[in-house]
Amino acid sequence: MFTIVVREDIIINLLLILALSGLVGFERERHNRPAGLRTHILVGVGSTILMMISISMNVLYEMSDAGRIAAQVVSGVGFLGAGTIIKEGFSVKGLTTAASLWATAAIGLAVGANYYFLASVTTLMVIIALFLLNRIEFKMDTKNYKVLKCKVVDKPGILGNISTVIGDEDIDIKDFSIERREKTNNEIWIKFTLQIAKSKYVDNLNRGLLDLDGLLELKWDDI
Repeated sequence: MFTIVVREDIIINLLLILALSGLVGFERERHNRPAGLRTHILVGVGSTILMMISISMNVLYEMSDAGRIAAQVVSGVGFLGAGTIIKEGFSVKGLTTAASLWATAAIGLAVGANYYFLASVTTLMVIIALFLLNRIEFKMDTKNYKVLKCKVVDKPGILGNISTVIGDEDIDIKDFSIERREKTNNEIWIKFTLQIAKSKYVDNLNRGLLDLDGLLELKWDDI
């Protein structure tokens, strides 16, 4: 059965979520992510307040569903998290930050419902996932990035043909750009950012590209 939140509980809840959401936000801030310390604190504090209001309204006004406001918090944070997701070329960034905002909102709801142990353990798990697991993933990364520059004749289908040859070698295209260096001829440079397994050799890729009609020159650079 729910009880009305007293003034002392309000202070404890707000101070606790300030510390817990601040920990998550600090980790995102130090990695220069779109949503950092202030955003995570605001999400956590806002979620806590709304949860306390929801519980109080259930007691004071005999609302039939105390979780209705809390449910809207989850939906609202979903839209907020979408704003941190950025698409760059073929890659997508910001998914982890969006997930951390969603988790911070859940922590805030737990604090607002006086589930202090649950909120604290969840915060610890989020920090482990963001900090420690990130290092493990980095050490386990078996791929590196290279830049492929192709000088080609500007004609329909040339970009698709090059992309097909790259895809046939199971190499991921993370980004590409097109540049015209000479205005007097019909030649362009296409720059690809590729993610290639360290164990993979690019000899077959080079041969396949050089066999393409319209490819004039290719260069490789490390990032």
